[in-house]
Amino acid sequence: MNKILVLIIVLTLISCKNGNQISSVTIDKNQDPYQIYISLFKENPEFVASNFDYPIGKSNAEGYYNAQKFRKNNHLGDDWNGIGGGNTDLGDPIYAIANGYVSFAKDIKGGWGNVIRVIHQYKGKYYESIYAHCDSIAVKKGDFVKKGALIATIGTANGIYLAHLHLEIRNDIFMDIGGGYANDSSGYLDPTEFIKNN
Repeated sequence: MNKILVLIIVLTLISCKNGNQISSVTIDKNQDPYQIYISLFKENPEFVASNFDYPIGKSNAEGYYNAQKFRKNNHLGDDWNGIGGGNTDLGDPIYAIANGYVSFAKDIKGGWGNVIRVIHQYKGKYYESIYAHCDSIAVKKGDFVKKGALIATIGTANGIYLAHLHLEIRNDIFMDIGGGYANDSSGYLDPTEFIKNN
């Protein structure tokens, strides 16, 4: 018998109000970390991404502007604000930028507040979109989402900032949440450019 290399992935799919949910997953510690996502999207091909839209202004960011762009002041994402300024966009809907799998959805406090992380399989590669400072969350870990689905509302990170959406897109889907700013942008993509080109 070859090395004990028994890979067990138990995927129990159950229907839930917002889509399908994975109720339990077991991964061998020696397994390729991408294997879980390869399996998830293989079993749920309708959630493979075909293209990307903006997360606000229902597909084209109408009524919003990018207040702090990717790499400005070492920023690792885009900050989207409503054109009304202040907290006029507080509670506005945030939509999934593409089909994907919700890998994380909860309040992590501090400067992040409510955060949603979605894994996307697109053209054979994996990307992660991160939506931060949300007022409310409409999905949970284990949900599959379709592009344009309501996933959250714009917030203030529990009153730390004026209302806006911090959006990141990463091509390294296994990084920690980080700090939102860094000199090294390895693993991060310019969200606006990525959405425009895909």
